[in-house]
This record gives sequence, C-alpha cells and structure tokens, in this order.
Amino acid sequence: MGLMRSALSGIATPEKWVEDWMRGGSNNSAGIRVDQDTALTYSPFFAGVRVLAEDLGALPMFLYERLAPRGKQRATGHPLYALLHDQPNPMMSAVQFKETLMGHAITWGNGVAYVVSNKRTGVIEEMWPLRPDRLTIGVKRTGPGQFERRYRYDDDVNGIHVTLLPHEVLHIAGLGFDGVRGYSVVELAANAIGLGLATEHHGAKVFSNGAAPGGALSHPGNLSPEARHRMADDWENIHKGIDRAHRVAILEEGVTFQQVGISNDDAQFLETRKLQVTEMARWLRLPPHKIGDLDRATFSNIEQQQLDYIQGALNIWFVRWEQAVLTQLLLPEERTTFYAEFLVDSLLRGDTAARYAAYAIGRQWGWLSANDVRERENMNPVEGGDAYLVPLNMVPAGGERGALESNAMRRARLMRGRASTVRDKLADAYGPKIRESVTELVEFEVEKVTALVAQHLEPDRGRLRTRSLSGFLTALSALYATDGPVAEMLGELWVPLFSVFAADVAADAAEEVGAEDEDIDLTVWARAYALAHVAYQVASSYGQLRSAAQSADTPEAIVSDVLARLAKWEDEKPDKVTRWETTQLPNAAAREAWRDAGVKRIQWVARGSENCPYCTKLDGTVREIEDPFVAKGDEIDGDTDGEKLVAKRDTFHPPVHAGCQCQVIPL
Repeated sequence: MGLMRSALSGIATPEKWVEDWMRGGSNNSAGIRVDQDTALTYSPFFAGVRVLAEDLGALPMFLYERLAPRGKQRATGHPLYALLHDQPNPMMSAVQFKETLMGHAITWGNGVAYVVSNKRTGVIEEMWPLRPDRLTIGVKRTGPGQFERRYRYDDDVNGIHVTLLPHEVLHIAGLGFDGVRGYSVVELAANAIGLGLATEHHGAKVFSNGAAPGGALSHPGNLSPEARHRMADDWENIHKGIDRAHRVAILEEGVTFQQVGISNDDAQFLETRKLQVTEMARWLRLPPHKIGDLDRATFSNIEQQQLDYIQGALNIWFVRWEQAVLTQLLLPEERTTFYAEFLVDSLLRGDTAARYAAYAIGRQWGWLSANDVRERENMNPVEGGDAYLVPLNMVPAGGERGALESNAMRRARLMRGRASTVRDKLADAYGPKIRESVTELVEFEVEKVTALVAQHLEPDRGRLRTRSLSGFLTALSALYATDGPVAEMLGELWVPLFSVFAADVAADAAEEVGAEDEDIDLTVWARAYALAHVAYQVASSYGQLRSAAQSADTPEAIVSDVLARLAKWEDEKPDKVTRWETTQLPNAAAREAWRDAGVKRIQWVARGSENCPYCTKLDGTVREIEDPFVAKGDEIDGDTDGEKLVAKRDTFHPPVHAGCQCQVIPL
C-alpha cells in the first residue's frame, strides 16, 4: 500500500494521469475535454463551486474552550485561534484560505494545506494551501497492521519534491472510497459537464454561422475542385458570422441551397441547457436556485430551500472542517478541552421583522436578555441588559388553579360574549385606506407590466416567440422579486398602515379582557404581518401573470391574456383585498393581544344574516389559543350537494374563505 503514484509509469502499465494527458482529459460521451480547469469554465459548475466555497469561507470559524460544568468561551489565547479566524499566513486572509481549500476539495476531492510549526516549540505558526495538481495522497504501512497517510508534493518548476507526514498537513476530504482520499466531482461528473460544455460550444457555433443550421449548395453540372472551393469560399464570405446573417443570396447557373441539420428548437437546445443546470445542482447537492435556476423557486419556498441548502449541502462540510481541525491540528491532550466550530447564525438569519419577532419570543420566555439580542445584532451591551425576564403567570406545573387566576382573566369571563363593535368600526375606518393603497398598487402594476408587454411581447417587433417570452418572464421576475419595485412600494404602503390599524385593535382587545393596553405592544408583530402579506400579494400577482403568459399559444394570445389579467385586477383586486384584510387583520391582531394578556381559549362566532354552511359548522367552536380551528388539509362539510371546503393553511382565526365575516372572541 505505497503512495498512489509509483516511481515509474511504463507504456504497458501507464498511470491514470498519463492516460488522461495522452487523450487530452478525462473520458466523456460528449467528446469534450473535461478536467479540473475546463470544468470551471462551465458556468453552472463554477457557480456551484463558488457558492459553496464563498459561503463557507465567509463564515467565521472560532476555536472554543469548554467550561466546567457546562458552557464555552472563545479560546482567543490559543495560537490556532488567530490562524483559523483571522490570517493563516502572511499572504492570505482566513476567507481566502477557506475558499481555496474548499474549491480544491470540491473539484479535486481533496483540499490540503501545509502546516508550518515552530521547530523548537512545535506551535503551529502558518498554514499554506498546496496545489492539488502537484499533490499525491497515499497510505504507507508503518508496521504490522499499522498505516499512515503520506503526502507527496512535486513542483518541477521550483524543484520542490517532498514527502509530508500527517502532522504537517490539514487535509479536508470530500466523500471518498477509502477514508483517505475524496472523489473528484469533476471526474465523476465528466459526462454531465461535458454535455454542458458541448451545448455551449454548439450555441456559439450556431451564432457564428448566422444563428442557422448548416447547408449544402447544389449545382446541376459537374464542378472542378477549384470551382467548388471558390463557391464555398464566396458563400461563407457573404453569409458566415452573426453580423452577416440574413443577407440576400443570389444563386446563379441553377445552384440551389438545401439546409442540412436540425434547428435549435427541434434539438431542444434550451431545454437541454436548463436540464444541465439542474444536473449540476444535483451533483453538488445544491438547491437549483443557488446557481440561478429559479424555475421551481417561489416566494413561499425559497426560505425553506435556503434552510435545506444549509442543512444538506453545507452542514457536512462544516463537520468535515471542524473534525479536521480537531484531529489534525489539536494535540490529543487538547481535544477534550478545545474544539473548532463555525458560526452559522449569519446564514440562518431572516429579514429584520423575522429576527425581531424571534428575539421577542426569546426575550418574553426568558432565554434571551437584552444584551444577548444586542450582541447578535452587533451592538454594544447596555447597563442592566443582562437581566432575563419571565411571564408573571408562569408557575410550576401542579399549582393551584387559583394561583393562575388574574384580574384580566376574571374580567374576561364577565365580559364573555361582548360584541366586537369597536373592531367593526375600526375595520370600517381603515377599509377605505386599505382600498386606496391597493388601488395605487394596481395602477403601478398596470403601468409597469404594460410597459414590459410592449417591450418584449409586441408581435410587430419581429422577435422569436421563445426569446420574447423569455425576456418578458425575466423582466417580470425582477419586477416582482422579494426586493423588487412592487414589493418595495407595497411594503412602504402597508407597514405603517397595518401597524396603526393593529395598535388600535390591540387597545380594544386589551380593554375587552381587562388588560392594560400599554403592556401590549404589537409593533414587531404588525410589521411581520404586513411584510408577510406583501410577500403573498407579490407572489400571487407574479404567479398569475406568469401562468397567463406561459399558457397562451401565440404571441398575440400572450399579450391578450396578460392585459386581460391586468384589467381584471383593476376591476376586482381593490375590493377583494380590502374585504380580506379588514376581516383578517382585526381577528389576527386581537388574538395576538389576548395571547399577550394571558387568554388561553378563544371561540369562533359566525356573523351575518345569511351565514354560509362552512362558517355555520365552525360557529361556537372553542380552541386553545395556540391551536388552529382548522388545520391545513382539513375538510369542512357544507349543507348542499356534498361540497367540502379543503383548508389550504392552518386557520387560527377568520376568515376561512373569501367573503367570510366571522370573528373570534376571548373566553
């Protein structure tokens, strides 16, 4: 079991690197040379390597010291701390070092760094990445049943030929077959990468040929070799090249042109290129949106895909790095005290509203202090900010029920069944404002989308349908992005409006259960509510327009269907959204305020002179305030024709369907 590369490589028994060199790269069915260098010229593969390397490189790695009996602190006094967190060598920052090793580990299967130790003290002073193309990794027998990793580094340019022992390297290996070396993704995915490069090469050749397939010139007589060459040269001089496409051809003496080959549409060129992007994501274990494939990404699942990316693609690399530091850089006697760990919080952080809502929960239930929150937000601590708070009505399980009673609860029972007239008045007062905001939004959408239709879909522009539709969908995606113009405009309208609306509802809800309204602050909740509904409206609008554009058969039909959808919005959306929000926000804000006040149960109350059968079924239903009245996927029976309403979400309060005017009350 010597080193993988022997001293000799003969013609009869050549090594793999010699075979690859002789044939110009690793084998693949597309006939394109694929090696670690050419693979990085294929954009989906480079994007995947880049996102993994950059995301891991950007995360700080800390060396921690375990405390007794529990807890930890950063081991800033340990020599490894600065190397891992700040600068591993005089020429590289920690980010550059981690990016480089990660890139090697993904493409070559192994990322190896040379560890420079002080000869007198043995303290590690520097770490330098080694070029993987000059490195041979093997295993050497050191005794009966004993083996040791060996690293051979050969640099013919600088005359460096050295064998390194395990304590002289930091080795980050990917998935492998022998526990020592990792597989090279480039070699395993050579066919997929080769096909991607081949399609790119094909596309470039098509455009260099005037974006058309090749063809043949046919003459009725016999031509001399000189005449044939002259005719071919003349034809290419006139027509070959993208800047010479679509010139008029004049054919003399009975010469005819016959197209040879198939068009890109018939060859499914675009579909193949899209499939290869997904294929690269599969090889690198990435969600497709991380390398620019947004076909299956939606506003509702992109956050979940990000979590899946961290837990699936990145987490195993975190573990590999952390265990490599533990087993290769720390002394055996240090491993029980010190360990390395990435700080992943920056990748898991949501938007401002989501973070603040999470902080509020942690602060309310006592596992976060004000200074804990400030530290996570990169702010300095404040005096008195280390105190931990707990709700006053929290008592050990098994306590007397009388201990749980509060003035708010007693008054809530006395006011049971109180009509929510104030909430009705608030809904009437804020309804026109909501309708005005939606009308302004629709006008903005109509203006922007109509302009995109004129730019990309007008039939008199003479563009190919697929190219025009693709351009329209790309521009539409940017318009309706989470941080795009539509979302930004609606957020500016709804966040302040919904915050004031929720505050008024909270004041009434607090009075309803006898709580002090100044103790109930829904500022963070209202912002999160508004932004969530902004995201839903933006995603819904984008989905409707994209569906209308993609389902049409002709450019004229696309224009007609998109404009018809805009006209429908102008007629229906302001009233529809206003009805929904003036029912949902008061119920949601009231429930949130009651929960802060200690209310445990709420009741569904059907309203209106002609209640629908679904609301009638829910009328009088009581639930714990944390439990939904209707769970996602539940069916509610109607009274006629066996019709059923299937819930698309967990419903904690009305409305349960469009037009529902029900309310919840505290118990």
